[in-house]
Amino acid sequence: MHWWSEEEKEYLRQHYPNHSQPQLLDMFNERFNVAIEISQLKGALKRYDIKSGRTGRFEEKQEAWNKGMKGISFGGVNGEKTQFKKGNRPHNHLPVGTERVNGDDYVDIKVADPNKWKGKHIVAWEEANGTVPKGHAIIFGDGNRRNFDLENLILVTRSQLAWLNKKHLIADNAELTKTGLVIADIYSKIGERKKAKKK
Repeated sequence: MHWWSEEEKEYLRQHYPNHSQPQLLDMFNERFNVAIEISQLKGALKRYDIKSGRTGRFEEKQEAWNKGMKGISFGGVNGEKTQFKKGNRPHNHLPVGTERVNGDDYVDIKVADPNKWKGKHIVAWEEANGTVPKGHAIIFGDGNRRNFDLENLILVTRSQLAWLNKKHLIADNAELTKTGLVIADIYSKIGERKKAKKK
């Protein structure tokens, strides 16, 4: 264990603001002819509340160290060989039109670079009908997330979708689900009337 003298503490206070901890450690060991370790130094700095005054943040109007260095390579001998060239595509690039299955088991399709994906069922519906209106969703009438037939893709409001899910009205048949949509609208109207009566 090292007992810190007032002289040593004062040395730390004077030199810590201008030196890193590893630099301060080397200087301290040489100055006082000791062999303390970095953990002991850190402990002393904390224990005696000795601060460097550095925040690690850029101060107002402080210039970045790399200002004006655009295009300079720091990669050594082969640095420029390994840099991305303009127009370079990574090895895992997927072209527009690629399909994938997402975490919710929906098929997505890449619609734009660099990385824009959209549900395939939405793309199919929008190709035939235009953009999905705000506050609406496209559901699979038969519940099969791989059936992209236009007759199976149904436009519903978010409110209708909530009722369809709440009352389990999405069937394994698109026609039954469309009937369920009518029932969802009835539930919605009943809910609106109950709210109106309470007012």
